[in-house]
Amino acid sequence: MRITRYTDYSLRVLLYAALKGDALSTIGEVAGAYNISKNHLMKVVQELSAKGYLQAIRGKNGGMRLGRTPKDINVGTLVRELEQDLELVECFGNSSNCVITPSCKLKRILGEALNAFFSTLDRYTLADLLPGANEPEIYQLLGLTELTNAASADEAGR
Repeated sequence: MRITRYTDYSLRVLLYAALKGDALSTIGEVAGAYNISKNHLMKVVQELSAKGYLQAIRGKNGGMRLGRTPKDINVGTLVRELEQDLELVECFGNSSNCVITPSCKLKRILGEALNAFFSTLDRYTLADLLPGANEPEIYQLLGLTELTNAASADEAGR
């Protein structure tokens, strides 16, 4: 199975928004941080907002932030909601033309593998993808230096 770019970008947007906390992010900011197209992200952000994963604020000082807490965003559920085609092979669909489908063991094995894939994803939330207090590298990689400094100061205070 291969996750589409759309789902990959969705996970990236949510991770970025989670790293920013309550601060608003813009599509341009996220696109620049990941070096990806703003056009691709506009559709992603629109759907994530419609599904309640993001809260979009319109206007001059608008932007987006998480619409749910990171611990309430399950990775497996998100992938299932966003992926259009979970049919690993033709016989998973309703219009299979494969003549051996009634006796084929491969369909069962691939179904088991797909279930295992989602079983693993179901064990994780967006909160699990966030760095710990002593892991500022992701902030630096995404150009979130003000948050890196805040994370460092927070850790120094402990």
